[in-house]
Amino acid sequence: MIPNYKYKPGIYYAATFIATYVLWFAGAYLSFKDDSGLYMLIMLPGLLAPFLISLVMIFASKNSDLVKDFINRLINLRLIAPKMLPVFFLIAPFSVLISILLSLPFGESVSQFQLAEGFSFSTGFVPVLLVLMLAAGFEELGWRGYAFDSLQSRHTYFKASLIFSILWSLWHFPLIFVNESYQYEIFHENIWYGVNFFVSIIPLGMIISWICIKNGKSIPAAILFHFIINISQEALDMTQTTKCIQTFVLIVFAAAIIAYDKELFFSEKHLAGGAN
Repeated sequence: MIPNYKYKPGIYYAATFIATYVLWFAGAYLSFKDDSGLYMLIMLPGLLAPFLISLVMIFASKNSDLVKDFINRLINLRLIAPKMLPVFFLIAPFSVLISILLSLPFGESVSQFQLAEGFSFSTGFVPVLLVLMLAAGFEELGWRGYAFDSLQSRHTYFKASLIFSILWSLWHFPLIFVNESYQYEIFHENIWYGVNFFVSIIPLGMIISWICIKNGKSIPAAILFHFIINISQEALDMTQTTKCIQTFVLIVFAAAIIAYDKELFFSEKHLAGGAN
């Protein structure tokens, strides 16, 4: 933690949720009124909110140690541990493959192993791949720039990861009202598919937090892993039933990681500093 600085998680999350919700609900309304896709010009600033508010919180603090720490975690690629690279590239694809295999006895098709013909949702005039990259980049710049640190300054890594993951899940809520968004499509297909989307974010958030911590809180590490998750979800022709199964697989993965690294998750050593 940063000496002589008191994190302000309440202010950060309130500002982030208000900014995102206002912009995304406005975008949701316009998405039904405008066929050109220009509503994305309102949606994209909502996506940027976690990052922009992190920048404000960091630089307005006038704490040089906080600023230096953020810059170091942003540009210092040596923070990424080489031994963690297999984890980066295998967890998300492996969870997809296991989930498809587990879905077969439930009547799901083996054709799910085929590459998807296209993306499962639309983003107006903005290419979906670009949105997936921006989502991974700007979300993690905000979440790992300030948001997660603000929680772990007061809680164990386990509690901070859990609180963050729940808040991250709820942050996506307005997207279910955006025409042709992924969340809108699955909610209208089956409400339980929509519920599964929000539940699945919680174990993912726990895993990303662990990845980040194990790599010296490297922001590029979190961005890379987040992007691999996004691509893995879209690469194969998975059904929504299989994605429900994947949620249970991810919960098992997260539980295994917590059990393996329980000393890290439940230690209070990092709380004995000047952050309070």
